[in-house]
Amino acid sequence: MSEIATGTTSLLRASLSRTGKWAASFAFVSGAIGDVLNPLGPFAAYIALGAAVAALIIAIAMVLRLVLAAKAMPALIFATSAAAIAGGVYGIQQQTNSQNGVIAGLVPAVAELQQSLGIVSQKVAKIEKTVTETQKTVEAVKKSTDTVAKTTEEIALTQTRQTQQGTETQKTVDAVKQTTDTLAAGQQRQQAQVEKLQATTEQIAASIDTIAKGFAQLAAQGGTIADPKRPDEFYHNARVYELAGDMLNARRSYLAFAGFDVDAIDPYTRFATLLRVQDGKASAREVFGQLAEKAKAPSLKLVHLLQFDDAQRLDKLNAFIAANPDYAPAYFLLAQEFSEDRLGSQTLADKRSEATALTKFVSYEKDGGLLKYFVDQTQLADWLDRSRTRLTALGDVLDPSRFVPTLTPTRSNAGWSMTISLPEPATAISWRFGDNGPFTDTGMLAMNDQRTGKPMPNPSFELPDSTAATNIGIKYLDIRGRETGPFDIRFDPDSALQQGNKQILDQFWTSWIAFDAGGNRGLVYFTQMLSFRCAIRQVHYSLNGTALDKEIKMPPCDAKDPYAIPSDYQPYFEVKDDVKSMAVQVTYTDGTKSPVREYKRQ
Repeated sequence: MSEIATGTTSLLRASLSRTGKWAASFAFVSGAIGDVLNPLGPFAAYIALGAAVAALIIAIAMVLRLVLAAKAMPALIFATSAAAIAGGVYGIQQQTNSQNGVIAGLVPAVAELQQSLGIVSQKVAKIEKTVTETQKTVEAVKKSTDTVAKTTEEIALTQTRQTQQGTETQKTVDAVKQTTDTLAAGQQRQQAQVEKLQATTEQIAASIDTIAKGFAQLAAQGGTIADPKRPDEFYHNARVYELAGDMLNARRSYLAFAGFDVDAIDPYTRFATLLRVQDGKASAREVFGQLAEKAKAPSLKLVHLLQFDDAQRLDKLNAFIAANPDYAPAYFLLAQEFSEDRLGSQTLADKRSEATALTKFVSYEKDGGLLKYFVDQTQLADWLDRSRTRLTALGDVLDPSRFVPTLTPTRSNAGWSMTISLPEPATAISWRFGDNGPFTDTGMLAMNDQRTGKPMPNPSFELPDSTAATNIGIKYLDIRGRETGPFDIRFDPDSALQQGNKQILDQFWTSWIAFDAGGNRGLVYFTQMLSFRCAIRQVHYSLNGTALDKEIKMPPCDAKDPYAIPSDYQPYFEVKDDVKSMAVQVTYTDGTKSPVREYKRQ
């Protein structure tokens, strides 16, 4: 406190030496002018009051350190001097009751000057008005002064409270600081490790290509890395530990690799396999759920959804592909959902789905489009080999013209028997006549289908002989209960009859001709050709050679009773005993010809 008092005294002395003389002179002149103008109003009082208020405000500002003392001190001296001199003048005026001022009473020349200027002769009304206005101003100034004083007291009180609170806060801060310093030290060590790891990661430019090359080099060297820092080193250690049966360290290494958020599929599929074997699918789903929640790499999210069961897994996989249509590994994994290894037995729809997904996956091999998804390139090679092998086995399953049902009509004297041939085992078959209308189930046979272990659906149905040409719709349920079809198959009775007869003639051609049948020496029978004549346009033959210079005239085809032999037609002809052989060639209604068939006489 003594040092502050000494500094303030020195500053006051310096300011008085610089500004005291001119401030006092200027204040004296102001007081003299106020005295001369006293007839118009108590200007000396106004000056004294204004200067006092100014001095008070300046002093408060200096105390609160709102302004620098060195700059405010001259103004304070001037305001104080003006207030003192003007107040003194006003006091003398009140004691002497001099309305024209003290100077005018002492110096007649000043009184004459006031009269010559018309000051004293001001109208009383004007003076009163001015006095009234001045009084109001004085009251306003006084009110402002009171407000300033009140504000000053409030500021002082607030400062006192803040000082007390600051003391208490400081104690709390000091108490917390010790704990914070301890925590900060630990955080600094952890941050240093993170920065070191980040620096290492940035140095290797953690691309899949770089990681893959590093992994390949480490795999060639063998053994574990004592102090792994890079993703490829953690993955390498995980594989070494896993193959050595050290699953705990393998798991730790896989988790460390996952911390780099590398978008590669093979480390995560291998890690998931380890977790499923060790802890079950639920545990694998939980671990990858936590990893996927924090990660940005799509590969982590993809492997996570693979840990769900069956239909839920397939739905999530399809949703992932819809959101990431160019993420190649997803198509290989989708193909596995329809594979024979996964399902045990495949439907035609399963095979087509598998082939479609594998074809899509293999298409990304062009221009190295699959390399960026694999750290271990041997894993990529394995996926590609498996894909090509399966596509070869699946063959042309994607050909839309293949693997569709067929319909084989067989004509009898009673009507048509329609036999359905399906490209795969079915659990139910139905058909309809025409393009519209309900389907009719064919029913079940009294036996089980060994392929499905379920009752075998009846593969046939009957139609009347009067059936006209139309479409017949066929659909069926596969072994998973999925409906396939309908397939519209064209049925033309005339064409079906001709094709059916032709098939029988070609299949049983050895029965076209019979020499000396039934002990009838010298007769040649052609009964079979006659029965299936609806497929025949012409029959040429020759005896003892292949000249085919003779013709057997067939009766017209009777579509209503196609296999009946007309009562007036003779199904044989006579030959001499020197005939030892007969050559026959049939021209069918579709324009094709049979081979020349030769028959020996016994």
